[in-house]
Amino acid sequence: MQSYNLLREFADSWMLLVLTAVFVGVVIWAFRPGSRKTHDDAAKSIFRNEKRPKAAVDHPAGRAADPAPTAPTKDAP
Repeated sequence: MQSYNLLREFADSWMLLVLTAVFVGVVIWAFRPGSRKTHDDAAKSIFRNEKRPKAAVDHPAGRAADPAPTAPTKDAP
């Protein structure tokens, strides 16, 4: 029981201060001025390989509709 009280006192005093300092440090690190480019790059990374917008989903199963057929050209037989 004595070790429980010792750990409880440690958690209530020093560990609270350590975890508060870690939290403040992480917030300052995330919002530092030099990290803007990194955060913008991460935010736009999902669109990096997009050539065109995705086709509209109008099928009940959630699959995209087949693209509309194209008109034949003059060179086609």
